[in-house]
Amino acid sequence: MRVGYKRIAVKIGSNVLSRRDGTLDITRMSALVDQIAELHRGGVDVVIISSGAVASGRSEMHDSGKRLDPVSARQLYSAVGQAKLINRYFELFRDHGLTCGQVLTTKENFATRRHYLNQKHCMEVMLANDVIPIINENDTVSVTELMFTDNDELSGMIASMMGMEALIILSNIDGIYDGDPADPASKVVADIYQSTDATSYIQKGKSSMGRGGMSTKYRIARKVASEGIAVVIANGKRDNILTDLVGGKDVPHTLFHPSDEPTSGVKKWIAHSEGFAKGELRINAGAADAILSRSGASLLGVGVTDVDGDFEKDDIVKVIAPGGEVIALGLVAYSAEAARKNIGRSGIKPFIHSDYLYIELI
Repeated sequence: MRVGYKRIAVKIGSNVLSRRDGTLDITRMSALVDQIAELHRGGVDVVIISSGAVASGRSEMHDSGKRLDPVSARQLYSAVGQAKLINRYFELFRDHGLTCGQVLTTKENFATRRHYLNQKHCMEVMLANDVIPIINENDTVSVTELMFTDNDELSGMIASMMGMEALIILSNIDGIYDGDPADPASKVVADIYQSTDATSYIQKGKSSMGRGGMSTKYRIARKVASEGIAVVIANGKRDNILTDLVGGKDVPHTLFHPSDEPTSGVKKWIAHSEGFAKGELRINAGAADAILSRSGASLLGVGVTDVDGDFEKDDIVKVIAPGGEVIALGLVAYSAEAARKNIGRSGIKPFIHSDYLYIELI
């Protein structure tokens, strides 16, 4: 990991902050706060994406004696656990003479450009006033179909939105292994470049405390790195892991090297908006080749073969190749009705201008 980062996002997973019995690991939490405080004193802006609220609330309510359905349990545990979690963070940072603040968000808050920029402004104001943002999904109001996959997805969106130099994802293992992490012969894959395909190394399954797993971390890390942000997966249970990583010490981790061509601000928003797409533009092979092979190519009407969905001008839509895969996302220049009338036409303004077209990793 490159030494000298001045702006980083740190995602702390549930398995890092929780003991085996599901209770909050205050010792580990305190150690991480100590490291973040040290980085802050060294001039590093740090945004924290912290899991642990549901696990914290579950341990607090374990003897309630009432049977709850999964949604009700999540809402209850989150409401109780979030208060417990942020109070602990506040006390720990106050011991260092620092102030932290809570930002609770939902996936819907990223659906429109206005809400997206409002969140960004809030966090920029906090950083400018030496307040450390601690971000988590607001599980008390999130509904299943509109929830983040997990906080790995949220951390990727935050790192992208805030223009971070690096995103550090702390889990309970050292990184991505070239085999089963439980096998002593397996080794940590130290470097993953834009041209590297490490999907064969990814272990299936979810973490014991959180909602995600290594496959989600890999997918998010690849996307964020393609936007010009370095991504590190490391073991949050290791002592001094953050200060060692940022200080350039030789500790086990997997580094996703950032693209040399950073993504623009509006494209960063579009890149993480697939879940908010209002429709689909199906295109022919010639149009697919053009936007995938030529930098700066727009999606022209002559290449569009079909339009699905009910959308308005400037909504997010998916671009579907002849094989059925999503190859791009973009802000469409026409309503669905107008788009259907312009299928296959030439000599008109692009369906999606290159400035508002994000090419997905294939």
